[in-house]
Amino acid sequence: MIEVENLHKSFGAVKAVEGVSFVARDGEITGLVGPNGAGKTTTLRMLYTLMKPDEGQIRVDGIDAVAQPLVVRRRLGVLPDARGLYKRLSARENISYFGRLQGLDDATLLARSDSLINALDLHDVVDRRTEGFSQGERVKTAIARALVHDPKNLILDEPTNGLDVMSTRALREFLFHLRSEGRCVLFSSHIMQEVVALCDRVVVIAHGRVVADAPPQTLRERTGAENLEDAFVEIIRRSENTAA
Repeated sequence: MIEVENLHKSFGAVKAVEGVSFVARDGEITGLVGPNGAGKTTTLRMLYTLMKPDEGQIRVDGIDAVAQPLVVRRRLGVLPDARGLYKRLSARENISYFGRLQGLDDATLLARSDSLINALDLHDVVDRRTEGFSQGERVKTAIARALVHDPKNLILDEPTNGLDVMSTRALREFLFHLRSEGRCVLFSSHIMQEVVALCDRVVVIAHGRVVADAPPQTLRERTGAENLEDAFVEIIRRSENTAA
């Protein structure tokens, strides 16, 4: 479980995050959505300990992420906005390298790697250099790398961005599998269709603040919208009126 309480982050005079609070629970896929510049990426970077908050608390499975970042990193699997693969390494070598960074022994690393290669259907490309991979192949390799140490919590930043229909469907089924295992999945996206298809709960951020936090159906009912995209637009419009 990932718990965020009163999170703040500024860059000089720019207040990127102003009091963000929400909970991403085990056994659920939680969506984090908002317009460009709303503070989503900054929030995610603080959650996976790339940045320190100016104020507030982040707890992963009850552990303080600011006080114990190394412990928290072992409990997180992260797919960042920049996939971060080493182009000269094969998919298998990328996965193995991160497994070793997490301290996995040879036998565990082999078993975990083989399991993820099977689950993500990477057999055809696993021993090729990742340079020249398609977007879908890069994303699947990055997810395998993020999961090789078997974390309870997964943070995904725009995982379906640039994927074709078949790759998107395959990734969606894999995320449902992770949810069924009782993992906590935090999912950021601009694609409302994917948010509806995947998320049990949606946290909407605007102007560095949480302006809505509810299941997709509840957000539609509260705004009187026919679909989540219209509900999202209405929520953002109301937040701008309130801010004004």
